[in-house]
Amino acid sequence: MTRRHELEVHRNKLGEIRDIMNSMKTLAYMETRKLSRFLDNQQVIVDGIEAMAADFISFFPETLPISEERNEATTDVYLLIGSERGFCGNFNESLLPMVESYIANSASIKPILIAVGYKLHTVLEKDSRVFANIGGTNVVEEVEVVLTHIVDILVSLQSAHAPLSLFVIYHGGGHGSIRPEKEHQILIQKLLPPFQRYLFTESNLPHSPILNVSPTDFLLELTDHYLLSTLHEILYTSLMEENHRRVQLLEAAVQQMDDKTNELTSKCHALRQEEIIEEIEVILLGATNLDDDRNKRYPVGD
Repeated sequence: MTRRHELEVHRNKLGEIRDIMNSMKTLAYMETRKLSRFLDNQQVIVDGIEAMAADFISFFPETLPISEERNEATTDVYLLIGSERGFCGNFNESLLPMVESYIANSASIKPILIAVGYKLHTVLEKDSRVFANIGGTNVVEEVEVVLTHIVDILVSLQSAHAPLSLFVIYHGGGHGSIRPEKEHQILIQKLLPPFQRYLFTESNLPHSPILNVSPTDFLLELTDHYLLSTLHEILYTSLMEENHRRVQLLEAAVQQMDDKTNELTSKCHALRQEEIIEEIEVILLGATNLDDDRNKRYPVGD
């Protein structure tokens, strides 16, 4: 196989890889567009629940126990939201420094880690603190399944290690979000015990809410709704950031493929020109040899 043919084969293979990457980029972009609608709606729900909780606790602060920050008696559970697939840079590895920072400042003797996403599992596979590995989401429709697994594990931990302090560590940002002030960063959110920041706050409402159940039962129900809604928002946000990174990474990879293909095309053209020149030289050389042979057989003047 000539050098030009080798370059042609290589160029064709790059073209096939480029088409695959471009398709992956398109799918990731489509997922971000779909996620933006889900995420906006979920953020409205979470904001509504938090506003309700703030008003409720301002009138019934006794229903919410005051937790001692980083109490030794509390079991710290860290829910890490990683990725199920690759092509998103250091999306999973970058979560670890935040975890280690919080664990270092914690009074909890045995922190528990829950890892979401296959790629994160591989990063933490030798970490003895990992209690459970949960498969991550590829598309927004899989969020419900992942959320069910998370809740089941939290329920089992609550029965065995109560009380729990639940911290969720994930990638957040303003891509497609109604909260554009949040630039991309690694966020940590404390979900259990809930609503601690609303203690000792005053409400602007003149009268306390009218409840059909006891304040304690109402708080329990509100906590369940808050936990599910907030976990929904967090999973949507993380998946949005994962796909946004994937779009950026694959876009850069596709551009590199295009540049390399153009370079190979130029080399192929140059080699083809050399082959044409060599072919012309061979033809001219053959014609010259033919003339010489004819002159030898039929000398001029005979």
